[in-house]
Amino acid sequence: MRVVTISATYGTAGSHIGPAVAERLDVPFVDRAIPSAVAQELGCTLEEALVHDDRAEHGLGRLLSGAMRLPTVTFGGVDMYCPGTLPLAAEEFVTRTERMLKEMALTQGGVFLGRAGAIVLRDHPGALHVRLDGPLERRVRQTAEYNEVSEREARRVIEDNDRARTAYVRHFYRSDPSEPCQYHLAIDSTTIPVQACVDLIVIAAEALD
Repeated sequence: MRVVTISATYGTAGSHIGPAVAERLDVPFVDRAIPSAVAQELGCTLEEALVHDDRAEHGLGRLLSGAMRLPTVTFGGVDMYCPGTLPLAAEEFVTRTERMLKEMALTQGGVFLGRAGAIVLRDHPGALHVRLDGPLERRVRQTAEYNEVSEREARRVIEDNDRARTAYVRHFYRSDPSEPCQYHLAIDSTTIPVQACVDLIVIAAEALD
């Protein structure tokens, strides 16, 4: 069963590329199912779980941009939230998320978007780890175009999400998600068309057989 992890900065079409890769490889695309499954297992609401999820639109990005006005500290030059300030412990959510990622990878394979997949599944045999990134200005234009918003609003969303996703990995894994040595393949998906990115990832995944 093939396993691909994709780490994508905001505005790099990860939510388009991931499902397309999964379809080509005939494995599940695993993204939004994770927080829902964790919430069910922990007996909390989906909203509580999403607060701790690095890919939730109203989760860490909102926390870190100050919308929820929770205490923050500085870690490695970026803002992050302080665990323990919410009813659901962040560490518990992350621990359950890690377990589910590993179980899914082992039992059904899949394309996993976000959630430090390259770190969590780094020892999984045959797993391909991919990084999607690109210059900020091109990510801003791409986000504005995809979501039909102004470039100013697109920049704000990108900065909030980049900060949140970086803080998630730095806090829970003491690692920098932009570090290239964590990945087998890094692609500028703001320059290379989505279909070409999908082709590259599929070819690389199949080469690991």
